[in-house]
Amino acid sequence: MSSAAVMPSSVTVRVPAKVNLELLVGAPREDGYHPLATVYHAVSLYDEVTVVGADDWGVGVSGPQSLGVPVDESNLALRAARMLAEVGEVREPVHVSIRKDIPVMGGMAGGSADAAAALVACDRLWGLALPRTELEEIAAELGSDVPFLLSGGTSMGSGRGEVLAPVLARGSFHWVFALSETGLSTPAVYAECDRLRGETPVKHPSSSPQMMQALRSGDPRALGEALQNDLQAAAISLMPALGDVLDAGLEFGALGGVVSGSGPTVAFVVENNEAALDLAVSLTASGAVQDVRRATGPAHGAHEISGPRPG
Repeated sequence: MSSAAVMPSSVTVRVPAKVNLELLVGAPREDGYHPLATVYHAVSLYDEVTVVGADDWGVGVSGPQSLGVPVDESNLALRAARMLAEVGEVREPVHVSIRKDIPVMGGMAGGSADAAAALVACDRLWGLALPRTELEEIAAELGSDVPFLLSGGTSMGSGRGEVLAPVLARGSFHWVFALSETGLSTPAVYAECDRLRGETPVKHPSSSPQMMQALRSGDPRALGEALQNDLQAAAISLMPALGDVLDAGLEFGALGGVVSGSGPTVAFVVENNEAALDLAVSLTASGAVQDVRRATGPAHGAHEISGPRPG
């Protein structure tokens, strides 16, 4: 197929947010990164990324969570498209359009999700058909969370989070996410975690048997009890209101709650859809939070929802 036939067409990819059901953080390595043991869980909050052939590289952002997303060369989705073009020896630029519903700087990997979506969309638009393993290698260069968002579902992550292994998980879980009007910087949260730990020895992280058992059982109550995040204390230290949100959610009937990733989104697991609706109403009516989202997980990773039109 000639480039003239392909380039006028567009590809749209939908990609989910993630929550870290468990995030265990080791002491910083010599390269500055912290070794992680985490359990990623993709949830049904989505961004949509559309790529279309253009005269020059560019990116645009719209949607309810678009505020604060960069629209210059630092945008991770645009960087993903450029990196894939280099690998695939593609010379035709694209314009990347992002419709955002995943919170920005919310600990739910919104930027990483957009990068994963851009890789899948550009691979399809340009007809590269790269093996998934090669896409995952490019994704890992873009960020620790990006490889997981390609596949979605539920997975264990190690290393910086980019080394994935499947997790046996049954059924689906219902979630309520309490969003924050202000974001938290991931590097700042890690730095605060290190500060709070001081000289206390930190063991190398490994996933807990309790979490693995909860996922195998598909029991939301067991999952609620197993939720844990080593960055939570640091996030609350930087944004004390998060502690109040966690307390409120548990008081209103959540089976468990955890700060997602580096925060400040707080994730609550509940029994079923009705319980999710009740909790969402209680949190907003009480004034504990201004904005909530309901979702289920696990969700599929980045996947095409429209393909190239015939040229």
